[in-house]
Amino acid sequence: MKQLRRRIFEIIEVAHEGDKASAAYDWGMIVVIVASLVPLAFKEQTPALAVLDRVSVAVFILDYALRLLTADLKLQKGALSFLLYPVTVLAILDLLCILPSFAPVSGGLRLLKIIRLLRTFRVLRAAKMLRYSRSLVLIVDVIREQKAPLIAVGTVAAAYILISALVIFNVEPDSFGSFFDAVYWATVSLTTVGYGDIYPTSTAGRLIAMISSVLGIAIVALPSGIITAGYLEKIRQGGGRRTKQKKKEDKSDEKADL
Repeated sequence: MKQLRRRIFEIIEVAHEGDKASAAYDWGMIVVIVASLVPLAFKEQTPALAVLDRVSVAVFILDYALRLLTADLKLQKGALSFLLYPVTVLAILDLLCILPSFAPVSGGLRLLKIIRLLRTFRVLRAAKMLRYSRSLVLIVDVIREQKAPLIAVGTVAAAYILISALVIFNVEPDSFGSFFDAVYWATVSLTTVGYGDIYPTSTAGRLIAMISSVLGIAIVALPSGIITAGYLEKIRQGGGRRTKQKKKEDKSDEKADL
């Protein structure tokens, strides 16, 4: 029984490279997750869509049960693991993927089914033997390492939006019915989207809009530049480590030949 639980844990969690059963499970979960999102694309539920939803929910329940069954192997806290696992972030996410499909809550919580899409990233992360999953882990590491500058840029963007909204709201009170409308306009101006549903009409307001759009380009470009620089640096470091490892292997081979 213990060996069976260990094998189940290896299949549903991160396993060794070359584990075909784990890879098949990961790909199967991806297919189920994508299939479970299909009913959300239709306003009316047909019998076929209802069956698809029930089957996908049944798979999610089975997956949740298997993870709960092997919680002690994951958390390494003995019997206490079975009590702690349901309150972990990923377990709560799994539960939120299941609950909206039940009749008592499906009416008001249909939007929560979108959370199932987040499970795709979890499965991709678990399937480490897949090439593209390594890139995703690398991007997550870059964002984690560049957290401080990204937070700083986000703070600057938020301050810029509020200041722009205050300025335009006082310059053109007739064009903006509320301060929230001004914040909405400042946000779409910062991102240079400009839907055109709310816009300034006076010369001063248009001048502010021009400045807001130009500065918005610079502020929006900062996060992408930070992440790109960190990503390239991470790749360079990885390449350096591979080169050093290769040199060590060559030296080991030379010593073996001697």
